[in-house]
Amino acid sequence: MLRGRAWKFGDNVDTDIIIPARYLTSTDPAELGAYCMTPADPEFPHRVRKGDFVVAGQNFGCGSSREHAPLALRGAGVAAVIAVSFARIFFRNAINIGLPIMECPQADAIRTGDELEVDPAAGLIRNLTRGEEYRATPLPPFLREIIEAGGLVPYVRREVRR
Repeated sequence: MLRGRAWKFGDNVDTDIIIPARYLTSTDPAELGAYCMTPADPEFPHRVRKGDFVVAGQNFGCGSSREHAPLALRGAGVAAVIAVSFARIFFRNAINIGLPIMECPQADAIRTGDELEVDPAAGLIRNLTRGEEYRATPLPPFLREIIEAGGLVPYVRREVRR
């Protein structure tokens, strides 16, 4: 179970909003996290706390196919991204680097500052501030295993050792 505050963004948040191209000289999550979401909220990297959630509308992560976007979110301390829908390449990149993501049709009801309790495996999101509960589409077990391992590379390393 994860618990943290929500940071709300809108529809069609592209990878240049998540991490502007001028910062792509690094693949270090902490370094990327220092600039995460700054085009939309310049104070985000300074105000977000480890364990918080990014919440968005439709098509989150559209744009380029760079892995830097989910790395930046993870580096900023984001525990998971909850959105109405994800761009397919962001969806896969998030799984590959071990960032939990949840597709939730009711994500629009969540507001910045809402305190959330999230169970990614069950697809359950509790909005403790509003006293509401939302259902997300749970990821299949094999994708949850990749995320729980910390991403695709750690997952493959673990499987090869078995």
